[in-house]
Formats: sequence, C-alpha cells, structure tokens
Amino acid sequence: MSDYAPIILFCYKRLASTIQTINSLKNNELAKDSVLYIFSDGPKNKEDERDIFEIRRYLKTITEFKEIIISESKENIGLSNSIINGVSKIIDEYGKVIVMEDDLITSKNFLSFINQALIHYKDNSKVFSISGFTVNVNGLDTNDIYFTLRGSSWGWGTWKDRWDNVDWEVKDYDVFVKDKKARRAFNQMGTDMTSMLNKQMRGQINSWAIRWCYHQFKNSLFTVYPAKSKIDNIGFNRNATHTKGKFNRFKTELDNNSLINTDFNFSDNLSLNDKIIKQFTKPFTISERIKYKLLNALPQF
Repeated sequence: MSDYAPIILFCYKRLASTIQTINSLKNNELAKDSVLYIFSDGPKNKEDERDIFEIRRYLKTITEFKEIIISESKENIGLSNSIINGVSKIIDEYGKVIVMEDDLITSKNFLSFINQALIHYKDNSKVFSISGFTVNVNGLDTNDIYFTLRGSSWGWGTWKDRWDNVDWEVKDYDVFVKDKKARRAFNQMGTDMTSMLNKQMRGQINSWAIRWCYHQFKNSLFTVYPAKSKIDNIGFNRNATHTKGKFNRFKTELDNNSLINTDFNFSDNLSLNDKIIKQFTKPFTISERIKYKLLNALPQF
C-alpha cells in the first residue's frame, strides 16, 4: 500500500466548482499516486435531482488518479453526516486521510505538504490535524509552519487514532455551557467558537467541524498550518451551502510552488506564536465578522 494518504472529496450539486476542485487536484504531481474517494450526497428535493445527475455524470469521467472510488447516496444526508461517516469508513482502512470539499482550489504542492506533515507528526499525539489552508500571515518564511489550537475544515488531514477519539455527541456540553472560564478559553482561537457550539447543540446548525474543534480544545491539541496557503476557498457566493456572499474575509494568497520535494520546516516545538495567532484569529473577531456581514448585505451588481 502506498504511503500516501487517500484523498476524500465530498460533493453535492455544484458542478462548476467541483470541476475546478478536481482540476486543481490533478495538477498535484502526487495525484497519480493517490487514491481518490468521492462521496456524492443525494438530492434534498426534486429541484436538485438534475444538478446531482450532472455532477455524477461528470464524476464518472475523472481520470489521472491512482484509483477512483465513487459512493453515491440515494438520499440527502447532509455534509456533516457525510463527512463523519465517510472519513470514519476510509480512515479505518488507511489509518490517515486527506479531506476535501467541492469548493476548494489546491496549490500544486498541497498533497505534498499534507502527506509530508502526516508522516512527520504521525507519532506525536499532541498534533491533532494538518491544515492546507491558512490566512495570510507575516513573519514567516514560505516553507515554515505554525501551530494553532483550532483546526480548519478546508483541505485537511488527520490520523485514525485522533479521529476515533472525538465525542460527536459532546456529552459534557451541559457542564461546559455553565463554565464561564471554559467558554472564554474556547473563544481564544476565535470569538465565534462558543456561539457555534451553542447553535450546534440547540439544533440551529449541523456542523461536524465545531464538534471537532471542541474536542481539540478540551484536549489542548495542535493543528499544523503552512505559512503560505495550499488552499483557496471559492465557495463564497449566494449559491453556496454554508458560505454566503461575494466578500470573503478569509481570502488568501495561494502558494505557487510546484515542487513536491520541498523541504518544509516542520518544527517539533509545539507552541503558539502570539504574533501569528493574532493574525490567525483576526477574521474571527466580532469587528471583522460584522464588517463582512455588512459588505455582503449591500446590493450586488
């Protein structure tokens, strides 16, 4: 079995962005050595059926990966359940995974970065996940990395022994919600964290990612981020499922390095750089969230 982690792609009904996602993945030299699993969610209603049909017709034309395995759901189970179920299934077989959604453009060294990091930090149980995405940060060299206590759901990797430990039911939520100090600590990686978890537990949203991040917070685990982003999210539009609006507070500069043998500076000093963390958390601040909410409320021409 190849030492490269399998890629899992979750898609729904956005054909144009799915094609862009696949084409950018193909530009990774490691694509031809990687197994690609695709989970295609089913339609929510009759109106979605045509879009789902077109997506699935396209998926059957994909080439240039080591192997392609497509799973088509007859019913709509939603992104959250798709990811939890799909990742659990594939990670049981391979021990590690790289996870993508259908609105992500990858740099040519995305697969190289994630695979190298998965190998480097495999035996360090304090490293929870690897992120391909980063906001623009200053003060680091291009091939450096940095650590946070918050994972990213935009092009990421992890291992079975980390994934299997997550409590998706958040059984201690009743204790957490009464603990003011814990709620404030959870928000150190973004002022949206506690409010998102509250919405999840009240049934107002259905997010696997906030539960993933809560487990990370409880156990003081680290996510590895690249200094230069390997991911650009193109899903910020009014037709997106979870990201709405033209203006994107997470807009980032994509790494243009195409070399797969890049020597990334993987540090084993698991600590937070205060200057970097300040830049990392800026898009999650209340002021930035209000600013972009207002921008996206303006008429679009």
